[in-house]
Amino acid sequence: MSSKPPQPDRLVVMGRIVAPFGVKGWVRIQTFTATTGSLAGYPEWLVGRDGEWQECKVERAQPQGDGLAAKLAGLEDRDAALRLKGLQIAVPRAALPPTQSNEYYWTDLLGMQVVTVQGVSLGTVDQMMETGANDVMVVAGERERLIPFIGDVVKTVDLAARLITVDWDPEF
Repeated sequence: MSSKPPQPDRLVVMGRIVAPFGVKGWVRIQTFTATTGSLAGYPEWLVGRDGEWQECKVERAQPQGDGLAAKLAGLEDRDAALRLKGLQIAVPRAALPPTQSNEYYWTDLLGMQVVTVQGVSLGTVDQMMETGANDVMVVAGERERLIPFIGDVVKTVDLAARLITVDWDPEF
């Protein structure tokens, strides 16, 4: 692994290392991508957290259960892989394909303010969840709300203003 200090706002976290996989330096990855294998398509990952990132060359990555198993250059045994447990995996934003109209990367939605069409503040997007039927925003405010991220509910997403307007009853 080589050291690289990219700007965190230019990175998109796409997964995390959850455990070693086998004894030859492989790691098991939980992906945060729409399709499990899409992270495997990037030849280099940035591994770290809290602004401390190291560039890692991906020697091999393959689907494993509901995640990925990956062999990173420089990891030769289970102990080396274990030291990476819990670290995040990111790629430079410039490496991602552009989004289409009304399509968003989850990472861009995190931290955005959520207000109703009447102007009532519900809080901020704390996380996103995939339920199978649709994506759901977990909005943290005076209490936690689960709001479906669908066209009937989400009226506008203003990335520049960091504001999502929803047609949602504040009592829900």
